[in-house]
Amino acid sequence: MTAGREAEAALDVAHVSHRFGARAALSDVSIRVERGRFMALLGPNGAGKTTLFSVITRLYNNQDGRVAIFGHGLDREPSRALARLGVVFQARTLDTDLTVAQNLHYHASLHGIGRKAARARIATLLDRVGLADRRDDKVRTLSGGQSRRIEIARSLVHGPSLLLLDEPTVGLDLESRADIVAIVRALVREEGLSVLWATHIFEEIEPGDDAVVLHRGRIVARGQAGSIGTEGESLETAFRRLVADTKDGAWQAA
Repeated sequence: MTAGREAEAALDVAHVSHRFGARAALSDVSIRVERGRFMALLGPNGAGKTTLFSVITRLYNNQDGRVAIFGHGLDREPSRALARLGVVFQARTLDTDLTVAQNLHYHASLHGIGRKAARARIATLLDRVGLADRRDDKVRTLSGGQSRRIEIARSLVHGPSLLLLDEPTVGLDLESRADIVAIVRALVREEGLSVLWATHIFEEIEPGDDAVVLHRGRIVARGQAGSIGTEGESLETAFRRLVADTKDGAWQAA
């Protein structure tokens, strides 16, 4: 992997493997998220999506391979790499006894952002996610969809260029899911944000999105979402075939 090639990508995951004892959670996984692109990471439960996110965010140290964020390797420049990264984890992580503003200000302080600058940034982000009027409300009074929108705002407080979202719409109603997807796509379109969006909900993916299918810790397909299927297959049909056809130890590329 050359420095020039790394500099072209928002995220470059190269030949990453990770094991839990005898079980291989990730096996030779390579993913490249281009700058200003929305990439869907598809996989059933247990495919390794959350493990991959944990490696990218350095919660786990990958045992083989390398991860670079905007050319900064996690192995050599972890602080510079992670400074460009925002994350929305699958588990809810807001403090429900604090107000929306208090949650966001706390996150800003962790990144060394001064109070005045944080206040302006938080106002902008709350407008962006459509919840400026809930600034002083405690998080426990919000709906699930509203809490997710606040988590997106929090992930953007420090001005990252790459956003990871791990199953961000699980458990939400249809309208809330659509709101979350629309907010993130607007960030890509209007602000050039790069996004890796893990999901198993096919309606959240557009034909022109970059997409990767992960199953049993291996990449089994990659390409534009609309072209992963064969002979007129829908993405959902192609996904189900790929998952069904991939047996233990087998690797199938599309």
